[in-house]
Amino acid sequence: MIRWGTGMYKVIKGGAIITAAIAISLTGTTASFAAEASTPVVKKVALTAEQKAAFQTVKAQFQASREARKAAIATAKATIATAKSNFDAAKAVATTKEARQAARAALKAAVAAAKTSVPAKPSKPVRP
Repeated sequence: MIRWGTGMYKVIKGGAIITAAIAISLTGTTASFAAEASTPVVKKVALTAEQKAAFQTVKAQFQASREARKAAIATAKATIATAKSNFDAAKAVATTKEARQAARAALKAAVAAAKTSVPAKPSKPVRP
């Protein structure tokens, strides 16, 4: 049997206060959204010929650097695959622990060199 004591009354009272506070905060939020909706929207300004040409140049450079990065990543993947196959072959032939460690070190060096050959990700051009 559940006994309703003063402790349960406090929990119910506290829940009612929290519910009321949430309702008040939500009405304030919807009022602020309504106020923001009435602000005018700024239209885009047409670019001058020089600005447009400069943006097109920067855009073309971005596309070129993106393609160069993709090509470098493809090359690095091929290099890593070759290094992995060389590592597997060297590991199979190795008879001593030192030979296996040397093969692993060679693999790590090849992977590190391939990773450093990939250029940084280019940043997108910003429209003036």
